[in-house]
Amino acid sequence: MDVSKTKSSFYRRLYVAYLIDSEMASSVPALTDVTGMPRRTAQDTIAALADLDIVCEFEQLDGGRNHAGSYRIREWGVINRQWVADHLAQIKAVLGYP
Repeated sequence: MDVSKTKSSFYRRLYVAYLIDSEMASSVPALTDVTGMPRRTAQDTIAALADLDIVCEFEQLDGGRNHAGSYRIREWGVINRQWVADHLAQIKAVLGYP
């Protein structure tokens, strides 16, 4: 399947937001474990969620070391979270993720 970079980038952002929001993977190490994507790609994808008006914030653990905590989706913006959930198999197939 030939997929444009625009579509794969968009789907990757949707998938990462979904994983964070559903608490399946709410940290960079967890995202790399679940998806197999490189650490830098996971970090860049989280940072790029704001481009879609998805509000994602890092919550530091009380008393935790630097960057000990997890991400939370505060707002999905114009993205319909239910659509992402309903099309998860398609999104993962396009991205080639397990």
